[in-house]
Amino acid sequence: MKYHLDTIPVWDVLKLDGECLLCALARKLELGEAERYLGASVMEPDTRIQVNDKGFCTKHHAMLYTMSNRLGHALMLESHTARTRERMKQCQDQMLKAADALEKAPLGKLSRSGSQARDEIQKQAEALKKMASTCIMCDSIQENMERYLHTFFHLYKNDTEFRTRFESSKGVCLPHMADLCRVSLSELSAKETAAFVRRLSELQTKNMDRIQEDISWFIKKFDYRYQNEPWKQSQDAVPRTVNKLRSWCVGDEPNPEE
Repeated sequence: MKYHLDTIPVWDVLKLDGECLLCALARKLELGEAERYLGASVMEPDTRIQVNDKGFCTKHHAMLYTMSNRLGHALMLESHTARTRERMKQCQDQMLKAADALEKAPLGKLSRSGSQARDEIQKQAEALKKMASTCIMCDSIQENMERYLHTFFHLYKNDTEFRTRFESSKGVCLPHMADLCRVSLSELSAKETAAFVRRLSELQTKNMDRIQEDISWFIKKFDYRYQNEPWKQSQDAVPRTVNKLRSWCVGDEPNPEE
């Protein structure tokens, strides 16, 4: 698959010198997606069709709910709910047929018809669960992040300044470290991948040591023996540690202007 290379956003987040440039990119995408779905696109037929089929996860529903456009949110909910009811009825019809078969199945040893009915109920329950777990925003963010991961490696291979700056940065969070290692296999040669994995591992170890020291010092500051000692870099150690381990989710926005 060919990706359009948009290098400016990747450079911009690297220059922020945050804990994870990819978290900053993902958050910027997320905010942009939220504004898009609550803006003019709410009335675009293609967008509504996709929203009707996928809806939003609990995280993104909560995010949309806190924004200023309740009407836009309600319009998407109305059509998505109508579509969901149609799909739910299809599952229910199959489950009710299976329930009838299960009720009529011979007692005692599980019959073939009873077993098939149980399997059908299980199948439809899984379909309902899947129906309630899709999210158009998550899918769009993931698709765009894949593009940016490929752009990252384009810069890493071809821009010495970018490579040098990244290798002296604060690294990335653990989930995005995994993403970089995964994509390196398709973007770099075998030797280049080996070298990248080594450099990334060194960078991550160095910065995880820093995070560990900060969270440990933060804890010590609650001991009276250290109350007169400086906080050093530990005052925001809790959110930085959480975000390093699980990707950005708490504390200051990874993009200061946001």
